[in-house]
Amino acid sequence: MRIRLTPRQNSFYPMFATSGQNLVTGAALLKDLLGADPAERKAIAERMRAAEHAGDEATHAIMRKLNETFVTPFDREDIYRLASSLDDVMDAMEAAVDLVVLYQIGDLPPEIADQVDVLERAAELTADAMPRLRSMKDLSEFWIELNRLENQADQVYRRLLAKLFGGDYDALTVLKLKEVVDQLEAAADAFEHVANTVETIAVKES
Repeated sequence: MRIRLTPRQNSFYPMFATSGQNLVTGAALLKDLLGADPAERKAIAERMRAAEHAGDEATHAIMRKLNETFVTPFDREDIYRLASSLDDVMDAMEAAVDLVVLYQIGDLPPEIADQVDVLERAAELTADAMPRLRSMKDLSEFWIELNRLENQADQVYRRLLAKLFGGDYDALTVLKLKEVVDQLEAAADAFEHVANTVETIAVKES
């Protein structure tokens, strides 16, 4: 454990907790989208945009505090990376919802629910882990499980691509759906970046 001779700014912890909880909101809206009629999707997209805006505000607050703070609770670069990765998750989830509405996609492949289930679980784990950055306790299970979930997301993504290119959809629908599943895969990748950054922080602070 490193010895510090100056006090650390602790206001980052609730900010990260806010960002993590916002991802739970985003993942829940993704799940709502799956069960919604096409006519209901626009309202869900508006709620997702509001959640994405809240995520942006949380990220900006972290960055402002980072610029104002001399002694940070852990490395400045890691604070930046963690905030950016959390923001990337929300951006990708919002993009997926927006594309479904913009492209006026009808029925979604049922396998997309598997992608969303992974993201929902990852969001719950992240929201649970962010407050524990303060103590750095019991975080190893978080990054191990998030990496496992990302591997699961990769498998689901490949199965989805195989289905899209299997001949059941016309070419235009394939292009539309692929953009959606690509954004969901990007969200899973961003969750992995969150996990890797938390692991880096924990190792440095041990």
